[in-house]
Amino acid sequence: MKTTTRVMLAALLCTAAVACSKKVKEEAPMDTGPSTGAVAPTAPTAGAYTPADLDSDACLRQRVVYFDLDQDTLRPEFQAVMACHAKYLRDRNSSRISLEGHADERGSREYNQGLGERRGNGVSSALQANGGSAAQMAVVSYGEERPVCNDSNEDCWARNRRVEIIYTAR
Repeated sequence: MKTTTRVMLAALLCTAAVACSKKVKEEAPMDTGPSTGAVAPTAPTAGAYTPADLDSDACLRQRVVYFDLDQDTLRPEFQAVMACHAKYLRDRNSSRISLEGHADERGSREYNQGLGERRGNGVSSALQANGGSAAQMAVVSYGEERPVCNDSNEDCWARNRRVEIIYTAR
């Protein structure tokens, strides 16, 4: 009885694995002729980016990534931004970026310098995970040395915990 149960279980698992591995064949949409309606804007991932897109595309214009206190992990809301910038780097092999890591005024100078570098490396890793080339990126840490806000409150500190994406070659 045990052998029969094992054989049936193995057969069931093999059948389930084969059933799950079927590929769906995608067909290209058919052209039905000229349309009379308005043309929908293309998604940022549809075509290849050009240098003009750095100033016109909403996704590429967002060049500051913010972090939580004492964190170097990317927030989920910045994943789409990373995908856009990585696609730009893939489309434009000659482009280069500098990832400038910053921290707020709390903590020692050495700690903030290291935290800024870890944040820059986190953004670099996210870009590479989305297909960007490490050869196109340079990470620089300024720690607490270049704040955008000099007040001592949480709103100001949150604005200083960032990585700025600077395009050095388009």
